[in-house]
Amino acid sequence: MRKTLISLIVSAFFATAASAQSRIEELTVHSEILNADKTYSVYLPDGYDTATERFPVLYLLHGAFGQDNNWHKMGNLQAQADEAIKEGRVRPMIVVMPDARGTAENLAGENMGYFNVEGWNYEDFFFQEFIPHIDATLKTLSDKENRAIAGLSMGGGGSVVYGQRHPEMFGAVYSVSGLLDNFPKNSVSKSYAVPFLWSVVRTSPVEFLQTAKPAQIEALRTIRWFVDCGDTDFLIRPNLNFFSEMMRAGVPLEFRVRDGAHSWKYWTSAVPMILEHSFPVKK
Repeated sequence: MRKTLISLIVSAFFATAASAQSRIEELTVHSEILNADKTYSVYLPDGYDTATERFPVLYLLHGAFGQDNNWHKMGNLQAQADEAIKEGRVRPMIVVMPDARGTAENLAGENMGYFNVEGWNYEDFFFQEFIPHIDATLKTLSDKENRAIAGLSMGGGGSVVYGQRHPEMFGAVYSVSGLLDNFPKNSVSKSYAVPFLWSVVRTSPVEFLQTAKPAQIEALRTIRWFVDCGDTDFLIRPNLNFFSEMMRAGVPLEFRVRDGAHSWKYWTSAVPMILEHSFPVKK
């Protein structure tokens, strides 16, 4: 009897320990706006299930030709988040990785991207349905200072545009290798047949800064900005242009040009900085 009792206690201990570990879940939400189901991945920190407190939320956007599971399958997100939290460099957080893939075999083409295009209002979905769904489903802190957004390449552009157009929603924005002003209007023809490219033209972060009203600039100053791009990245010039316009407008930001290219090696190396910029532990 005693051996049975000890066995039960040991089993209960390991079951509790297992449930306390961080984990990645791959989930689905139905969108009335898109008339479709959208997948998303979420990182839940150690102790999430038994926690009585709520957690800050980082929305982490993938790039073109990508999908929601890229950051944890290719960017080693879970291990890096675990380490940063354990070492006390960042607050325990939820990381939500939405899906903005296209319908083509290479995950590009129709419906790719974070902006509204004809017949596919993704930005409306993101703010009117997706964020409310996350706040209703998970143990989130839902105020501006406890919500951050970051992304790579197309997702870097998406995070910056979302910060510019919805400054009341985010306390921090981080772009790595961001698509911040890549396509001049006269280089995008309708024969290119990718509505995403036209959406990038219409939402240029550089042009936003050039035409922004004083109240819009003031709103940008309520966000902590970080822009990071490799010195051999083909998107370095748009990033430099964005930095220049932010300086001209008097909007503070951290700006880094590091050794590297447009690659997962570079983006994986950015994960600790993204986490620390989003929710640092205050000394």
